[in-house]
Amino acid sequence: MISRIDLRGSLPGDLRDVLPRADLDVEAALEKVRPICEEVRHRGVAAVRELTARFDGVELESTRVPVEAIGRALDELPTAVRAALEESIRRARLVHRDQRRTDTTTRVVPGGSVTERWVPVGRVGLYVPGGRAVYPSSVVMNVVPAQEAGVGSLAVTSPAQREFGGLPHPTILAACALLGVDEVYSVGGAQAVAMFAYGTEECPPVNMVTGPGNIWVAAAKRLLKGRIGIDSEAGPTEIAILADETADPVHVASDLISQAEHDVIAAAVLVTTSPELADAVEKELPGQIAATRHSERITEALGGRQSGIVLVSSVDDGLKVVDAYAAEHLEIQTADAHEVAARVRNAGAIFVGPYAPVSLGDYMAGSNHVLPTGGCACHSSGLSVQTFLRGIHVVDYTREALAEAAPYVCALADAEDLPAHGAAIRARFDWEVPS
Repeated sequence: MISRIDLRGSLPGDLRDVLPRADLDVEAALEKVRPICEEVRHRGVAAVRELTARFDGVELESTRVPVEAIGRALDELPTAVRAALEESIRRARLVHRDQRRTDTTTRVVPGGSVTERWVPVGRVGLYVPGGRAVYPSSVVMNVVPAQEAGVGSLAVTSPAQREFGGLPHPTILAACALLGVDEVYSVGGAQAVAMFAYGTEECPPVNMVTGPGNIWVAAAKRLLKGRIGIDSEAGPTEIAILADETADPVHVASDLISQAEHDVIAAAVLVTTSPELADAVEKELPGQIAATRHSERITEALGGRQSGIVLVSSVDDGLKVVDAYAAEHLEIQTADAHEVAARVRNAGAIFVGPYAPVSLGDYMAGSNHVLPTGGCACHSSGLSVQTFLRGIHVVDYTREALAEAAPYVCALADAEDLPAHGAAIRARFDWEVPS
């Protein structure tokens, strides 16, 4: 069901070449989403409606969800789901509120200072996927950090659903209502990103688009990056588990399955020092899979080239492997899990020990689940308050402070053969600034 890679002994020079990874050719998808984005750019909401009819089978009278429908979805939300969403929001606010940055002023010289001001993005578009699953949790993970950053205008979009009269899933609408968001659109795919980037008659343009989506969403984000800011090109979800002989195979199997449940190209990788644990997990998987609703999807994901069990000689080697893999979600299920977790350098989020499964992070840990995928965790972070903030340097110098710096500025201007830079300094004084 799940393949094995034996790396016991010496590790290869470039581990990325041998580790399981989903095939996701965003570059190839670019040429398919380019005409979609151009249609929206030139024809606005008419193009968005036509594309929604073509791809989602829904004829929209308006791309914007009526406020009454958002309120009605909250009224009809089951009590248990409402309580869970409210608690998820509360915990996420606790974590993200502590991420707020304060302005910092540095006195460089007497009379000269630089202040770093943190200014929120003016308007953001938040993408919430739809399709195989319903993701009200992604509403929480997108909206809360944007609100805590102080974003003044935000809009949510999620694909139109035929079974709900062309509206997004009602649980998504209810989550928006709980968060006080009333600007919601029934648009998905590349056309949703283009709608946010270029604006339409019904949706003003945004400065940034965040949130996970399929390959078409990722391709549109790559194509339009620059016109808009983006968080990342989120691909298929992935979990890596670093485990030794102390791990419980029941826990490990269930956690691999939990992420494989998302998609047939979801990635689930176990890195272990213990062949016995690998055997036990393999024996555990069929029974647990048979008991789940999405057994076919899970079986395909675990049997795909993006999933596997990797055997290593030591936890140290295991750390090298998971750092090379740079997983979206990384669980540490070893002896001294806290110490091992502290040595990890590349992961979107790290889950420590047997009682911090990825499922907790998806909903209720307070952490954010919009995380870098495809190995991007080696250079990128997950969604946070910082995503929505821009650092602006404010330079404040007196005449005396500028005079003190003037010879240095002029010397560097001359060295770079940019004499007008030095002239701009000299123009402020009635004496010659030495070169």
